[in-house]
Amino acid sequence: MKLSDIITEDSIISELAASDKKGVLEELAQAICNHAPTVDKSDLVRVLLEREKLGSTGIGEGVAIPHGKINSLSQPMISFGRSKHGLDFDSMDAQPAHLFFLLVAPDSSAGLHLKTLAKIARVLKSRAFRKKLMEAGTREEIYEAIVKTDEQENEP
Repeated sequence: MKLSDIITEDSIISELAASDKKGVLEELAQAICNHAPTVDKSDLVRVLLEREKLGSTGIGEGVAIPHGKINSLSQPMISFGRSKHGLDFDSMDAQPAHLFFLLVAPDSSAGLHLKTLAKIARVLKSRAFRKKLMEAGTREEIYEAIVKTDEQENEP
């Protein structure tokens, strides 16, 4: 599974306008809905907020990976957002989150959902990759950084 197969350049938000967790989830959900008109944004945000109640998806190091499953999708989708200022996402390390990968998958894809989540977490462990995402000037540069890292990750 390549991340570049399920994220598009126009589902990347180079600077989130939101100032809180719900706002981030709404912006990232809108980016998904722009590509998947069958998905109801309010349903998606509700699913994501319910998941956050189980425990924050803010994994630390300035990263959050909100995720959820919704039956109106046929394949997994990712949107990405960046907040240069950072914002409180109830992260494990109590530090602000700057980089947000939203993963949404169909209800029927538990295995694929978990594999994709693990892949996102794995590439985000790289300090160099996180730095590239923070320093990229445009959504095109962010997308390029994701694609390049994806290719390196998939090399034998």
